[in-house]
Amino acid sequence: MPMEYLFLIILLVFMIGMMFFQTRKAKQQQEERKNFWSNLAPGTEIVTIGGLIGKVVEVDEQYEEIVLDSEGSLLRFTFRAISREYVRPAYVSDDDVDENGNPIDHSADQQDETQEAQPQQIEATVEETFTETDTDNQAPMPKQ
Repeated sequence: MPMEYLFLIILLVFMIGMMFFQTRKAKQQQEERKNFWSNLAPGTEIVTIGGLIGKVVEVDEQYEEIVLDSEGSLLRFTFRAISREYVRPAYVSDDDVDENGNPIDHSADQQDETQEAQPQQIEATVEETFTETDTDNQAPMPKQ
């Protein structure tokens, strides 16, 4: 009987601990959001929860509203509709990286092209050898 109570007590303490840490994390996230909203200034690029990207034109902290300029259209949103600050992702063309994603040095390619433009003379020799199975009527086999 005491083992059952011990298990229940441990389970209860574990659940209370989880609830405590979840509420603490939620409060931290809420504080970060409030700091973000209060630090919004005109010219900042942001993304709304609907995916709209625009620049902040006006911030009204009294009514918790913000005016965005999205390609010439002025739109009014509440602070809660703002998801995050927009950071334009870096674009890299597939021609600029190899199959592992490492950057390719194009200056080396240009040097190779200038060297290829100049014809080079290639000398090669082929040695003929006969094997034991060769007879007089068979052609010699090239050495590999």
